[in-house]
Amino acid sequence: MSSAEQESLRIDKWLWAARFFKTRKLAADAVAGGKVHLNGQRCKPSKEVKPGTHLHISKDHYSWDITVTGINRQRRPANEATLLYQEDEQSLARRREQIAVQKQQRALMDHSERERRPNKKQRRQIHRFKQG
Repeated sequence: MSSAEQESLRIDKWLWAARFFKTRKLAADAVAGGKVHLNGQRCKPSKEVKPGTHLHISKDHYSWDITVTGINRQRRPANEATLLYQEDEQSLARRREQIAVQKQQRALMDHSERERRPNKKQRRQIHRFKQG
């Protein structure tokens, strides 16, 4: 392989290696579903990513605006994966604000509204209901 070929990688593989998605299948589905934009445009999972490429990634109510700084074909530890990209300051501030708002909403939520395991009395009621 020439050095030019080594400096590019499929976008689904890169997203997996940079730890944005747990599997390549999830990364490919996100790219195909329009959740990932390459240089401002939708793309296919087979599109090649090179250093300097700008990506916009939307996932689970969060979004990242990043610039690719490195290529790695293997999935490495999280602290090494963060070296593969540089996030924009506005994107980082926006995401931190979203996290803070979610924490406030969780704190304000009534304890009874939170999902929790049924206690012994509730388990007995469920058992009686299921048994008839």
